[in-house]
Amino acid sequence: MAITQLSAFLANEPGTLYKALSAVSDAGINIRALSVADTRDFGILRMIVSDNEKTKEILGEDTTVAETAVVAVRMNDKAGALKEILNILQDAGINIEYVYAFTTSGKDSAYVVLRVNETEAAEEILRKNGKETLTDQDIQGLL
Repeated sequence: MAITQLSAFLANEPGTLYKALSAVSDAGINIRALSVADTRDFGILRMIVSDNEKTKEILGEDTTVAETAVVAVRMNDKAGALKEILNILQDAGINIEYVYAFTTSGKDSAYVVLRVNETEAAEEILRKNGKETLTDQDIQGLL
């Protein structure tokens, strides 16, 4: 099962990112991972959070929030670990649209979040190659 990523479309103006992240933080929601991409007029805040519904409710008051299925893969926190995952996907003909990563304090591992053209196929091929993919429930249990 893929994990759910939330994407908030924010005006590219001073204080907008701070306001959005403050609202999430003040609600007691843990941001597990995030990425910000920008254009001249707006930014896309992509987040993996501890409470998707509450985050959508809070951010949805001021901005458009979309859900996207993404693949999260556990990898060893060492040189070459991401290369191995990317090679598996490349060999399977899976296109990667974007990537970002995060670590946790509880394990000697890192996680990579991948937006791919074929989510279910990517998860299946990664698992067949011994890679652990995460679910939304797994995200809740990360330290």
